[in-house]
Parts: sequence; structure tokens; C-alpha cells
Amino acid sequence: MIRSALAAALVVALAACSSPSTETAPPQAAAPAAATPEDTAPVNALLAASTLPMQAPPFDKIKDGDYQPAIEEGMRQQLVEIGTIADDSAEPTFANTIEAMDKTGELLSRSARIFFGLVQANTNDTLQAAQVALAPKLAEHGDAIHLNAKLFKRVKAVYDARETSNLDPVQMRLVEKTYVDFVRAGAQLNDADQTTLRALNKEESTLSTDFQNKLLAGTNEGGVVVDDEAQLDGLGDGGVAAAADAAKERKLGDGKYLLPLQNTTQQPVLGSLTNRDLRLKVLEASETRTSHGDANDTRVVIQRLAQLRAERAKLLGYPNFAAYSLADQMAETPEHAVKLMTDMVPAATARARSEAAKIQKVIDAQKGGFKLTAADWDLYADQVRKAEYDLDEAAIKPYFELNRVLNDGVFFAANQLYGLTFKERHDLPVYQPDVRVFDVFDADGQQLALFYADYYKRPSKSGGAWMDVFVEQNGLTGTKPVVYNVCNFTKPADGQPALLSFDDVTTMFHEFGHALHGMFSNVKYPSVAGTSTSRDFVEFPSQFNENWALEPKVFANYAKHNGTGEPMPQALVDKIIKARAFNQGYATVEYLGAALLDQAWHQLGADAPLQDVDKFETDALNRYKINVAEVPPRYKTPYFAHIWGGGYSAGYYAYLWSEVLDHDAFQWFKENGGMSRANGQTFRDKVLSRGNSEELAKMYKEFRGKDPSVEPLLEFRGLK
Repeated sequence: MIRSALAAALVVALAACSSPSTETAPPQAAAPAAATPEDTAPVNALLAASTLPMQAPPFDKIKDGDYQPAIEEGMRQQLVEIGTIADDSAEPTFANTIEAMDKTGELLSRSARIFFGLVQANTNDTLQAAQVALAPKLAEHGDAIHLNAKLFKRVKAVYDARETSNLDPVQMRLVEKTYVDFVRAGAQLNDADQTTLRALNKEESTLSTDFQNKLLAGTNEGGVVVDDEAQLDGLGDGGVAAAADAAKERKLGDGKYLLPLQNTTQQPVLGSLTNRDLRLKVLEASETRTSHGDANDTRVVIQRLAQLRAERAKLLGYPNFAAYSLADQMAETPEHAVKLMTDMVPAATARARSEAAKIQKVIDAQKGGFKLTAADWDLYADQVRKAEYDLDEAAIKPYFELNRVLNDGVFFAANQLYGLTFKERHDLPVYQPDVRVFDVFDADGQQLALFYADYYKRPSKSGGAWMDVFVEQNGLTGTKPVVYNVCNFTKPADGQPALLSFDDVTTMFHEFGHALHGMFSNVKYPSVAGTSTSRDFVEFPSQFNENWALEPKVFANYAKHNGTGEPMPQALVDKIIKARAFNQGYATVEYLGAALLDQAWHQLGADAPLQDVDKFETDALNRYKINVAEVPPRYKTPYFAHIWGGGYSAGYYAYLWSEVLDHDAFQWFKENGGMSRANGQTFRDKVLSRGNSEELAKMYKEFRGKDPSVEPLLEFRGLK
């Protein structure tokens, strides 16, 4: 996932002008802070560019209280810069208007990127208070730019003259994209409608932040406390120790164990716990974490967010928010996105029900005396997998130790494909002790990027996994990228190895695929750099990178027993590969449930009343015939962070759309000899390095030689 809180909240250096999510009214230009004597003035480390290698953030010098004033000063400076462009008496040109805008907002970009990274990965009361205060101001700042009539007049002039201006293809792309972004942000609305739009945007940014904070609190408070270790049967010594550590961290007292929640509906412990009552409690805690009618309940916020977005879409000339959101995506329309998903529903639900029947047989054979529920699925599905494929999750976990997966798997694959090498360094400050930093060197030995890895779950971190940048690649300044990955793997107890599930392994490869997309960026203009693409393209490089987790050469290099160092026996490898399509019915249905819920919420019209959240969700799942009782959506509405606070509103379908590209691209590799430096270089040159510098469907076709086919995806999921 691309963590989009930043993109959704701020106008970064006129990446500002490329983000349709940053729309609102001009704030009063803040006056500079009053001068104080040099010897008493506090130093704000964000106000000057970092002197560390590659402008890495000076986390040892940045104080929590530095972010808000730095961001506010950054907004003030950018508005001055924008005003200079808008007031320029010279004839509008690409250089003095479009490129000039791309050069603005340096302080805002620097400080906001770091701030939003920490708000998601290591927040605290001070940062959350700053986030709440800044959200409406950043929304206002976005509108101060996009709704500046004089600025838009210049943008339109450059756009209208584009065919006769001798622009190169990237410049043409940037001109067209900038113009469309301004129009989508309301630049053509009359004054009254712009006033309304500013108010909607300000309210939405405030509520989206409110949702994020409620969800984090609800998730942290929503785990299950256990008093009796015997109830934890099945977790193993490492799992019990981790539960004890989690209880200590929350200061629950001696003899207590805590099963904390991750972001998804299903919870990892449900695949291990033998105590059914406890499993049911864990699932209930997961599904109701923000639905208790308390301060962390998100449903009222969601009701209004859905309504606000519909109202904004209507104001901009669209029937609903989904239509507005998808108009500049590869899918183009909600109908295209929904069709891709609903075409898969019959096969997916049939397969899920077949899987459920097999699991029920196991339960009945053991005289369980109960009907299968989602709380039981993972535990008994693993038993089915053992029976059908002789594959035991507990047997494979010792072969996936985190450091080995990272160094000998993720990094090794990047070396084999792209010639990259990595060297951990310990001299750069980090924002939390578990964070690691790596130099990334290109095949020619030149430094390409810095990579920060933050893998362990903690209460101060939002759920899920994501990638973003502290410093974006910028061809105008020569700046190289500083990229980070954040995950939520369970931290082992002291002295224990960090053993991953194969799902965790896949997640690590996935997020590093995003990281490669950011690292390889080689474009001139920062607003089209790296991962600044449509949502239904941006997940393509990450999902594509997952394929290398099971590439024989890569797998053999990292899948080694933590205790003995012996490689995984080939018989066990074969079982993993054979079992790859196992449980795909469940996986597909839980994803489609969430993605179709997203579409349902964002296809509401502006005249629709406020919705009863729980009833709306049930009705939508029934309407799309994705209502398999034993398979709840991967995210239910009240804790669906992607769409209410993560920038994927009406865009969660993007994972499936991108997966079509992912499997089709991997088919190209197979047709051309598989994993090789030559093939990796081709993929880098034609896709990963180009950001959003070309129309994305055209970019893909130039790489593949034809339009993508859905067939490889259907085959992979066992739906054909």
C-alpha cells in the first residue's frame, strides 16, 4: 500500500497541483514568527534542509513541536511563491508557470513528508494534536492554489497553447495533467460554488483525520485480555511470550496476556487458538473495534464523510464520488471497476462455499458440534491444507526468519533483477529504535537511495503495511529518494527469532516493490515522480514484486531453517507451491467484499440521506451477491482505513486491477526467460523508472507489447 495520508492532506511542492485530494480555501498568510534573541531562540530542525546524507531526516534534532510551525511556515512560503507565478506579467509558458509551480513548496514538502510518516508509524498525543490542527489548514492551502483564478488563467493559457509550444512528451504530459487537476479541483466553478467546495473540503479533511485517530485508539483498546495461559493453547511458546509482552506494554498487570488487533477483520491468532470461545471473542473484538457507541465509534464520521464526498462530486459535475474519483484512473468509470469485480463473484463465491463445505466436514468428523464461522475458518482450513497438501503452517514458519527473508530474499531478488546491493548503516538517526537504515547502491556502484525499514507492530503505529518517501526523487534539483517501508509484524519476545508467516513474507516483498518504484524514479519533474501514479497502477509494481518470493532461485536463498541453517526440503517447497491456490475462494471473496463495499459507499448520490452504516453494509453485500456468511469482508466499513482515512476512497478495487497487470507482466517474464538482469532492466527502464511521465496504459503496452490479459490472474487464483 501507498500511504496516502500525505497526498490526501497536503499540497507538496505542487505535487500540489497533481493531487486532486488537496482542495479548499486560502488561509490568511501566516506572519513569520517574531524574532527572538539568537541565544534563546529554539532551533527548528525542519526549517533548513538536512545536511545528512541524501537529506535524510535529522530525527535526533527534530522535536515533536517542530512539525506544525514548520508546515505552517511552509504553506506561507509556498503561497508567496505561487503568488509570484500568478502575478507574473510575462506571457505564460511551460517554464514560468508549470515548471515554476513544480519548484515551489520545498519547506512544506520536506516537513510534511516527515510529519505524516511519523503520524502513521510512531504517533503520540503531540503529533495527533498537530495533525488535527493542520488537517483543515492543509485543505485550505490546497484550495488557495487550485482555486487561484489568476494562476488557473496562466495554467489554461499554457494548456491551450500546448500543441504549438514545442514541448517534449513529458512536458506535454505534465501540462495536461496539471490542467486536469485544476479543473477537477474546482478551478472552473463560479465563486459561490467555490465557496461551498472550500467548506466541504475543510470539513472532509477534519473528519478524515478524526476517523484515523478514532481507529487507532479503537484498535489499540480493542484487543482481548486473557487471564489464563491455558486458554492460549495453540499459540506456541513464542506466541504466548509475545502476548505477555503485549500485556506488559499496556501495563495490564502480572499474569495477563493480550491478543492485540491488526487492521484486517481476520486476525493471525485465529489460525492457532484451539479455544473456540476465545476465537469468537477475538473475531468479535476485531469486527466491533470502532462500533461500541463510545468515543472511538467511527460510524457517525463515516456517514458524513460519504455524504460530503457525494456533495463534492455533484458540485464538480459528477453523479457520485466514485465517478469523480475514477475519471482520472486507468479504470475510467465505476462501471468498469465494478464489472471486473462482479465478473469474478460467481466463481469466487462458489469456490469459497466449496472450501467451507470441506472445512465443515473436518469439524463434523471431529464431532465439533458447531457450524463453521469466520472465527473458525483459519484454524480448520489449515487442517484441510494439511490433509490435502500435507502442509503445516507451523512447519514452514521456522524457515522464514525476518532478517534472512530481508537480506537473502527481498534484497537478493533486487540484486538478481536490477543489480542492486544494500549495506546497513547505523550512523543515521531514526524515529524509533526498531527502525533500520540501508544504503542502496546501483549496479554501477553509485548510491541510488536510502531505505528505511520499520517492521514491528506497536501501539503508536497504524495498522497495515505501506511505503512512502521522506525525500522524493527530483530531476530539477538532482535529489535522490529516501524511501521507507512500514509493516506490522509481531515483534518476538526478547531472545526469540522473528519468524514470519508466508503471508508476512509476501507482504515484505510487496512493500519493497513499492520501494523499488520510488527508488528507480528517474524523471525531471517531482509531481510525476515515483509512485505519483493512479491508484490502479501504483499497486502494480508492488504486487508484481510478490512473484519473486516463490521464484526457486530466490526462495532457496532465504528459506533456511532458523535453527539449523538447512534449506527447506524440496518436498516441503513443492507442497507450498502446490498449495498456493488453496483458500483462494476465501481470499478472493473477502477482498471483493471490501472492494465492492467501497464502491457502494462512494456511488451514493448527493441527495441520498445519511445511511445506517451496519444496514447499508449488509444490503450492499447482498446486492452484489458477495454475502458468504463465513467470509466477512477483509475490512468492514467502520474500520476500513484505506477508504476513510488512507486515500483509497472509491479506489480499493485498484489492488485487483493492478493484479491483472501484475500477473500479465509476470507472464512476460516467463515468456522471455524468467528472472534475469536483462529482463529486470527492461522492466525498470520501461515501467519502474518512469513514474507518471506517460499515459499509464500506453506505458504498460509499450512494455508488454499488447494490452493486459486477465487470464493469468484467473489461473493464479484457481478461478479458471
